[in-house]
Amino acid sequence: MIAGSLLDFDALAANLADIGLDDWPDALRALLAARLSGAEHGDFERWREIVAAVPEAASEPEKLRELLVALAPWRKGPFTVGGVDIDAEWRSDWKWARIVTAVDALDGRKVLDVGCGNGYYALQMRNAGASIVIGIDPTLLYVMQFFAVNAIERDPYTFVLPLRLEETPPAKSAFDTTFSMGVLYHQRSPLDHLRQLRTTLRRGGQLVLETIYVPGDDSYACTPQDRYARMRNVWLLPTIAELTTWLRRSGYKDIQIVDQSITTTDEQRSTEWMTFESLREALDPDDPTKTVEGWPAPHRVVVTASNP
Repeated sequence: MIAGSLLDFDALAANLADIGLDDWPDALRALLAARLSGAEHGDFERWREIVAAVPEAASEPEKLRELLVALAPWRKGPFTVGGVDIDAEWRSDWKWARIVTAVDALDGRKVLDVGCGNGYYALQMRNAGASIVIGIDPTLLYVMQFFAVNAIERDPYTFVLPLRLEETPPAKSAFDTTFSMGVLYHQRSPLDHLRQLRTTLRRGGQLVLETIYVPGDDSYACTPQDRYARMRNVWLLPTIAELTTWLRRSGYKDIQIVDQSITTTDEQRSTEWMTFESLREALDPDDPTKTVEGWPAPHRVVVTASNP
């Protein structure tokens, strides 16, 4: 075990070996131990105590709810955990419903979920038949939320690790499907991200990419000078034509646009489980088709592509 009972490292190592990544455990052990030691975040000990208390509270919904609320803000959801309904900021179930019918069947697939947040989608991937899901996300609170949920779900084949993609060893084309959702626009070099994602996929494996785009028929990308929808770390927003070019230039084939949507304040909003400002405050109050900075309001696209 690493950091007490948070991460069953032996189970993780066995699963990684089963999919041909037997070098990952030795390469990642020290980094994971450091991340889950509490040294990098002042709230870590409080979070760990909450996660440790969850199993005993499973039969006491009020106590369990109190513990889970203390891990707020919950960005992705909804979850129902031990009879407690977690109404997260995002109605991630709506996005998943748009995606799952459009991607290759996940039955028996080995899946990598990059930028997985608290594991909401990773658990949906397992429910859709994936044999193992490895999720990675650098935000430690989201990883702790997953540990809390999985303390009750007890899924032995879903793992969420506090890592960035670039911190992982070469994936040696081990995965059948790789998801990158809500990650690309946070990358300073989106083409490097797309190329690294391709190295995770076996030949014929499928990339599922979800990102923000700007409307327009021409091929171009925009760089917000300061913020986009009040987010500082948004680097490049392409049109769909430009995004398709990026994928081709990164070596992908069979590129398909499977969903386009405009995010609404019904899909992303403040709740009791995420009490901070949300999408409503990021939109121009006089013209909600624009952000407060004057950019088009968030348009999102889901693209699939294959590694030839």
